[in-house]
Amino acid sequence: MPGIEESKCILVTGATAGIGRVLALSLAKLPSKPQVIAAGRRQSRLDELRKEGLETLQLDLDTDALTLKKSVDSILDKYPQLDAVILNAGVQYEFDFKKEVDVNKLLSEVNINYTAVVTMITYLTPHFLKLSESGRPSFIIPVTAGLGIVPAVWTPGYSASKAAIHSFTTSLRVQLNDTNVRVLEIIPPLVESELHDDAGTTDKLTKLWMPLDEYIDVTMQGLRNGDTIISTGKSLSLYEKFDKEKDGTIALMKEAREKW
Repeated sequence: MPGIEESKCILVTGATAGIGRVLALSLAKLPSKPQVIAAGRRQSRLDELRKEGLETLQLDLDTDALTLKKSVDSILDKYPQLDAVILNAGVQYEFDFKKEVDVNKLLSEVNINYTAVVTMITYLTPHFLKLSESGRPSFIIPVTAGLGIVPAVWTPGYSASKAAIHSFTTSLRVQLNDTNVRVLEIIPPLVESELHDDAGTTDKLTKLWMPLDEYIDVTMQGLRNGDTIISTGKSLSLYEKFDKEKDGTIALMKEAREKW
């Protein structure tokens, strides 16, 4: 199966911190020397990435579909060779429904983690299918989470949004499996990041999480291999226990539906 080293131009969202940042820098160092576009909200951090030789793009996914359509059109106009997207941007908040819940914050979380990701994929897929027709492989790679398989009750919105994008990614992969558009999924375990700063749990989690550099090594190997599921640690265990067996059933359901 083709791997990420065949890509000529890769867009990474959520690239100003954590997994996204180190992943973007690691991709730029591949021997194949792809053009890497680091997208994120914080301009100061984008400026730092530009100094590292990456293309940069200020992009806020917490917006409406029309604005995202304009962003995608602009990206494709500037980078017509784009053949891979890693959808990593995400936020995580804790909610206790026995107390007052900030609905706007909850909806923003779902929008960034799910709705905007699906919107971006919807607008990018026709471009990738055109590349497919010419024989070029392309890659759609959402970043989900182990909590999308088994939820953490203190992060109900995050867990649900990651479960939704995990399900969507599975369906998309089966729909596109007869094209050159590869749909991979990165399922991180608890990894060193700023994701938990909002809840104030970062200090406690430092004793539990996987070091970022160690995690990126595993993920980059999966991307080079073109693995359909790229995971490790607890998240891989959860996937193998609860989700792996679903893949065959999903394919059979699709075959049965096509015979109607």
